Amino acid sequence: MERSTYYFYVNRLQAEAKMIHRVGRPAPGYSYTQEGKPVSDEQICEWITEFLAGEGAAYGYRKLTVLLRRRHKLKINKKKVYRLCKLMDVLRPQRKITIKYPKRLANTRVITGSNQLWEVDIKYGWIHGEQRFFFLMSIIDVFDRAIIAYHIGLTCEAVHLVQITKEALMKRQLLDQEAKPVIRSDNGPQFISHRFAEACMAFTMVHERIPPNTPNKNAYIESYHAVIELECYRRHEFDTYPQAYEIVSQFIQDYNRIRLHGSIYDFSPYEYMEAVKNGTVQPKQVKV
Repeated sequence: MERSTYYFYVNRLQAEAKMIHRVGRPAPGYSYTQEGKPVSDEQICEWITEFLAGEGAAYGYRKLTVLLRRRHKLKINKKKVYRLCKLMDVLRPQRKITIKYPKRLANTRVITGSNQLWEVDIKYGWIHGEQRFFFLMSIIDVFDRAIIAYHIGLTCEAVHLVQITKEALMKRQLLDQEAKPVIRSDNGPQFISHRFAEACMAFTMVHERIPPNTPNKNAYIESYHAVIELECYRRHEFDTYPQAYEIVSQFIQDYNRIRLHGSIYDFSPYEYMEAVKNGTVQPKQVKV
């Protein structure tokens, strides 16, 4: 066993033991006024009851702390007021947040054709000459592996996601169709935004999100990102953003039209789509 591994576990066990056996300072049972006079917790609880009953305001522990400081000149923090309110059972119930757009988790699906399931994600790139990042957001069709639409820019926001989603629907001639593909993403800020949720409702698309720490649920877009990292980003050192835009855009065009994929009979995505359409190959089912 490596020495670092041994001491890592020894230190962790010691830390856990300290946490288990640690005893905090007992509550003193009183607080002080500004003049230094002690006031018992029982008196403070009576004042809290008077505030709640006499004024009729549904104050929480934070505002009760303010009242105790102002009217009785107490030196008291909100954590102690919270503890006393909890003992008295007078804490206000927390607000229930109503989710306007409920989260739909990714389900296991069997894909038998194009435009049934799309995956979308974001890939970073580095511009060496300008010392800054750029963003590549792409939508891939899980069945035929084609990159339907993408956004390259120095920023990447929900509005760009809505734009490429609409562009993808128009390219596949699905914007006016009733049957729309399911679009799958992770839990990035662009994907959980209200703007994208409203767009999906307007497009009548189902948006599902993968659980945290499960990139295998988004495997096809992640695989595409590995390809573009190895075959594009590492082969070029971008000096400017226009150069990065041109090279990455050309790579995506070649990816769709030229690059061979072993999982689809060594065809490019466009060739595979055409072969399936003509019936020259047997479509491969995809389980995701």
